[in-house]
Amino acid sequence: MPKPPICDYEGSNYQQVFWEEGERAYEDAVEAIALRRMLPKGGNRLLELGAGAGRNTPRYRGFEEITLLDYSHTQLEQARARLGDGAHFRYVAADAYNLPFAPAVFDAATMIRTIHHLKEGEVALQQVSQVLAGQSVFILEFANKHNLKAMLRYLLGKQNWNPFTPEQVEFVELNFNFHPRQIRRWLRAAGFSVRQQLTVSHFRVGFLKRHVPLGILKGLDAALQWTGALWQLTPSVFVKNILAQGTPLQEFAFKCPACGHAPLPAVKADITCPQCGKVYKYQDGIYDFRVK
Repeated sequence: MPKPPICDYEGSNYQQVFWEEGERAYEDAVEAIALRRMLPKGGNRLLELGAGAGRNTPRYRGFEEITLLDYSHTQLEQARARLGDGAHFRYVAADAYNLPFAPAVFDAATMIRTIHHLKEGEVALQQVSQVLAGQSVFILEFANKHNLKAMLRYLLGKQNWNPFTPEQVEFVELNFNFHPRQIRRWLRAAGFSVRQQLTVSHFRVGFLKRHVPLGILKGLDAALQWTGALWQLTPSVFVKNILAQGTPLQEFAFKCPACGHAPLPAVKADITCPQCGKVYKYQDGIYDFRVK
């Protein structure tokens, strides 16, 4: 089968332009509230999928190890510069469609602002379930096509795509919005049980962000996030899931994404797969498991 296209932020200054200079303090603040409400108090190993430059990583307190995964090597370089080389951080450049980890080596995972770049999101969710131990927590954020603004634009004839239908929509190349029903169906198919839904960014409107104090918007959004249990009408939705079945947490090891051989040792050096001979570089504190 052909490999799905990958949205690659290599060489991008996304963290600076989009978050630090893009007037998105409100979005960052309310996402932090949702994460705090959903995250377990602590754990052994957390996998952060689509970690980028490490914006959310400091919020994962209480975990002994955090593995930051992103396809972009330069994004991980920025994360490493921000977070350092502590023993509890691991930086991995890899493909979300083909995760380079042995089964059941994490007891928590997050995927924030990432699945909206995945044309085959259901494949990535299946991959996540394989590397998690049984009863692990998985927090997924997705861009919601079934939001009030999209509904209004559609009803007024200002947009062509239908926010009420279940299929995903690609509104810009490799940028997808999803219907909540589709996401929940994919999660169940991957073995997850949905435990909590929070609606986030109720006030993602430029006028409000410019004229209403951040503290007020945060407080209002925090009060409304719980409505996600009843309906999902915001542009961003957080879903807390539990992997219902699975083996207990295993000792950490890598897997060869080229041939599937596991375990591969987690040494801080180049790693050679003994089965297919593929060599995976370890450079500047970053493992490179991208298979091109």
